[in-house]
Amino acid sequence: MLFSVIVPVYNREDEVRELLDSLTRQTRRNFEVVITEDGSTLPCGRAAEEYAAKGLDVKYFYKENEGRSIARNHSMERARGDYFVFFDSDCVIPADYFEKLERLLAEKPLDCFGGPDAADESFTTTQKAINHAMTSFLTTGGIRGGKVSLEKFTPRTFNMGYSRGVWERVGGFREMFSEDIDMSTRVRLAGFSIGLYPDLPVYHKRRVDFRKFLRQVYVFGMSRVTLKLLYPDSLKAVHCLPALFVIGVAAMSAMAVAVSPWWLLPLGVYLLAVFAAALVSTRSLAIAAKAVPASVIQLGGYGCGFLKAWFVKILLGRGRDEAEEVALRKGK
Repeated sequence: MLFSVIVPVYNREDEVRELLDSLTRQTRRNFEVVITEDGSTLPCGRAAEEYAAKGLDVKYFYKENEGRSIARNHSMERARGDYFVFFDSDCVIPADYFEKLERLLAEKPLDCFGGPDAADESFTTTQKAINHAMTSFLTTGGIRGGKVSLEKFTPRTFNMGYSRGVWERVGGFREMFSEDIDMSTRVRLAGFSIGLYPDLPVYHKRRVDFRKFLRQVYVFGMSRVTLKLLYPDSLKAVHCLPALFVIGVAAMSAMAVAVSPWWLLPLGVYLLAVFAAALVSTRSLAIAAKAVPASVIQLGGYGCGFLKAWFVKILLGRGRDEAEEVALRKGK
């Protein structure tokens, strides 16, 4: 069984080096790596050449900037694998990943699979706090690969794969925000099997600071409404919780000013629970302390993006707003 690792890249040379370095340490070498550079001004071709010289099966392509989905499709068209495995450029892959994957596919065959993400010991406390905010049941309901989840599992492209048969029938990714959720939905609607391999994690760096993280989750919130327009039944209660968080915090803050500060007590209890959960999970006071603002950013940013998109796209009926269209064209 041959796997084709598909990696779209845009100005991430240092990240690509770390990803390729982790792939050289795999206990099984039953894979090729296909990188498509999406019009970067800081290309990673030299890094690809260096690791190819070290024995890694790397194919590198450069094309004009059209977006990460188009870059993934470009790689798949040139790949030889029986399965396509998708990683983001900011991932580090555990050494036994492909050994585990081959065994899992034999024991529990799936047409499309995904795994969770984790924080490597080398990550900064901010990265670890953001990782906790994006994976904790208290913030996301476990929808990003948790063993307990409020929604049916949906593979994400930081750790996702599907068979060549899926690609031949369903096609490639659409150039849009949350393109992995769109793809997973199309795969499921086509009748293919989809599932989570909970013991197949990758180390996902995500955003390195809170400002970039805020922008990312804001876009996630907007894209959830776009997905509702594409698939009306795809919106679940768990997707609305961040918006309710934003509305609730605004209402409690107003009541705290107008009536009594005690109105902020429920928020304080919730944030204390976030801190405690992070402390138990990470065993680090520093990470737990940063997990509190990271969780507020995760919920608040997503909720604000969701509310804005709902107002513009649903209530006003305008579909995608101008800012999103620009970002889509640029592939950001």
